[in-house]
Amino acid sequence: MSGLLALLDDVAAIAKVAAASVDDVVGQAVKASSKAAGAVIDDAAVTPKYVHGFKAERELPIVWKIARGSLFNKIVILLPVALLLSSFAPWAIPPLLMLGGAYLCFEGAEKVWHVVNPGDHHAEELYKEKLADAHLEEKKVAGAIKTDFILSAEIMTITLSALPGDLSIWLTAGALAVAGIIITVAVYGAVALIVKADDLGLLMSARGRLAATRAIGQAIVRGMPRFLVVLVIVGTAAMIWVGGAIIVHGLHELGFHRPYELIHEIAAAASHALPRAQGAVEWAVTAALDGVVGLGLGFLLIPLAKFVIAPVAGLFGRN
Repeated sequence: MSGLLALLDDVAAIAKVAAASVDDVVGQAVKASSKAAGAVIDDAAVTPKYVHGFKAERELPIVWKIARGSLFNKIVILLPVALLLSSFAPWAIPPLLMLGGAYLCFEGAEKVWHVVNPGDHHAEELYKEKLADAHLEEKKVAGAIKTDFILSAEIMTITLSALPGDLSIWLTAGALAVAGIIITVAVYGAVALIVKADDLGLLMSARGRLAATRAIGQAIVRGMPRFLVVLVIVGTAAMIWVGGAIIVHGLHELGFHRPYELIHEIAAAASHALPRAQGAVEWAVTAALDGVVGLGLGFLLIPLAKFVIAPVAGLFGRN
């Protein structure tokens, strides 16, 4: 009997350790994935355009296909690469993170550039070309998954960099997997709601029994175009801010401390002007200055991408 009780005690102890490990994995995953907010918002802002031009009944199946591709990108391809980096080449994580940050800066600045310089219709022409091929569902899904791969690589790298360095490889793998699943469900769940919101609004406005229901439906239909514009603006701002912050922190880790120190000196000085909201002011000023750095770097990268990287990539593509 005493042996059985000892065995039960051992089982209970193992269960407690396992439960603590699960809690640790989930907690680390949630905490780390929040650092990837800019790329996550951008992912949610970019994806709805890939279902534009399809019949309403195909929208959710397309979102599901892209979501499956996104999970495959994160769990099957990027997670093992992240574990290899953390185990054998942790020194490579800050440069790779900065590369992803530079891409965020470039993409955000390019969107700003097309707003302030509407004469450049290159992006618009590419978008119209995609719409012309709207009947080729698989082609558009494949394009969305390729775009997702870049954003997922940024998300997983940012998440990996936010995890504590003393985690075991199994906890790191678990945290990355949970973070990848949480982010994918959040992004594509939000995308599914966005692309079906206008249909829901039309249904409510047409078949609602109460006047309030019909009014809410009409408000949803009228408000969705504005909401999508706001989502793109927020996504662009988040890309620029997060990208700039990654660059500043990366330079700090590599020994170039002055940009990081200068931004925090300015933010600290500004926070003293409003003692009751010091934390909020310091965060806002830091984010704004990180955004200035990101926007400046992004504008510098636009001609580099257009006149150097794109032609070189084109040469390799033809070969």
